[in-house]
Amino acid sequence: MVNDRLRDAIRCKGLNVEGVALHVGVDSKSVERWVTQDRVPYPKNRHALAGLLRESEAYLWPSAVTSERAGELAGSEVVKIYSSRDSVPRELWERLLDQATSRVDVLVYVGMFLTENPNLLPALRAKGAAGGRVRLLFGDPDSREVARRSADEGIGKNAISAKCRNALAFFGRIASDPGVEIRCHGTTLYNSTYRYDDEMIVNPHVYGLPAPHAPALHLRRLSAASLFETYARCFDTIWETAKLPKW
Repeated sequence: MVNDRLRDAIRCKGLNVEGVALHVGVDSKSVERWVTQDRVPYPKNRHALAGLLRESEAYLWPSAVTSERAGELAGSEVVKIYSSRDSVPRELWERLLDQATSRVDVLVYVGMFLTENPNLLPALRAKGAAGGRVRLLFGDPDSREVARRSADEGIGKNAISAKCRNALAFFGRIASDPGVEIRCHGTTLYNSTYRYDDEMIVNPHVYGLPAPHAPALHLRRLSAASLFETYARCFDTIWETAKLPKW
């Protein structure tokens, strides 16, 4: 039986069996068996390979991680839980942005609170110019999901749509910069996510509450765990179905 997840992860990273074997420190035939026969590597090799491929061990080898262990690992990825997004320290937002080098992914409807950092746009420009990837997902102001969310919060049907347009106008100033991509989505936003390399702020939404008043989780990715990857995959799924804004 072929381990399709492992094979696909290796291919997506532009690697081959020999390169993986060299990195992990095993014979290439061992890597072949992991892929073509779905053999499960020893824990130290699973950890090294998951780190190389930027995937969780639970995703690559579901049978190797018990449900109890998966729960323990998920808890280890939670750095801190905040009672509201408003209570996340400004210093943390600034540190996450400053230290990110390869990836910044933002999934919101509006997200204008981020603009309180005067260095936001220059920082995003610099990261894109240096070879990083910046992906910004905003709510489609013409979508029924955005209108529904606005009504649910009791602020009028068109209030959040107007805020989405403001956000697009603001961030549109860097839309053509290298490494920066902006799209609009019309999905039901169960949570906003703010990813900076291997750290992330997740803002789960609560019916009837504005996002700043809902809880927030600070996550840090572990190669053996899957909680961080769950939200990362959520972003990727929405990104693939999103569309370019109407500038």
